[in-house]
Amino acid sequence: MKKGLIVLVALAALAAGGWYFYGKYRHDHEPLTLYGNVDIRGVDLGFRVGGKLVEVLKDEGDVVKAGELLARIDGVPYQREIEQAKAALATAEADLRLKKAGYRAEEIEQARATVAQNTASRDNARRIFDRQTELVRGGSIARQDLETAQTGLEEATQRVKVSEANLKQLEAGFRVEEIQAAEAQVAQAKAALETAEIRLADAELKAPADGVLMTRALEPGTIIQAGATVLSISLENPVWVRAYVHETELGQVPPGTEVLLSTDGRPNKPFHGKVGFVSPRAEFTPKSVETPHLRTSLVYRLRIIVDDTDGTLRQGMPVTVTLK
Repeated sequence: MKKGLIVLVALAALAAGGWYFYGKYRHDHEPLTLYGNVDIRGVDLGFRVGGKLVEVLKDEGDVVKAGELLARIDGVPYQREIEQAKAALATAEADLRLKKAGYRAEEIEQARATVAQNTASRDNARRIFDRQTELVRGGSIARQDLETAQTGLEEATQRVKVSEANLKQLEAGFRVEEIQAAEAQVAQAKAALETAEIRLADAELKAPADGVLMTRALEPGTIIQAGATVLSISLENPVWVRAYVHETELGQVPPGTEVLLSTDGRPNKPFHGKVGFVSPRAEFTPKSVETPHLRTSLVYRLRIIVDDTDGTLRQGMPVTVTLK
């Protein structure tokens, strides 16, 4: 009886030991399994300019493509800005052409005629002054008459100088600095026109990438400020999985490691992905992905890029990660 009992105890001990070593061997040799959640990026969309929202073309749940028009605000005020900018540019360009061409030939001829007229007046004033000088010497007129003639000669001489200077300016044309200033005005007007065209283009809101419309925050008729969120979309790509690995297993998942990603909805049809990022900092496991093995442990965060997503993965969905 005692022998039978001893045999049973020995068999039980052998079975327990075998099960322990089998479990240890299995843990050491089975593929690494991690747990994480789907991480999908979202974008809040708004206009860079303010105005009246006149049209929203998509509703929540609609699939959108990159570059697709989603909403518009009233573009009439911005079209008027373009018209004003074009008029200002035309004015600046006309002024530049005028300065480069110089003064008109008629203006130059008129200035020459003025010089000739003032020269004749000066010569006549000089003859009068000379005659008055002779008469004063002979005592025929008063000294005051000579002074009056001298003043007239000086005024006529100054008028000749002024008219000659004006003729010289007209013949020389505009200064280099004036032409450069006109060129700067043209450049400024062109920049204003480009800015107005950009503002008009910004009156249309387009999808930055493929995705699904998640939130329609505002409706047509709303007066919105620049930057206010109108729509929110969830991007189709990239789709990531955020997982965590224990320090002792960190060497098994370097960047570039190929993995399989299984969800509760399709456990037998895993997605494929690659480890794209391993955090250099340790942290405590988030409760959303906590497992008995990792509980209260310091782990490292992984970012896994999903290669073959089909649109069924959703933000926050739990995922099981195994090495391929």
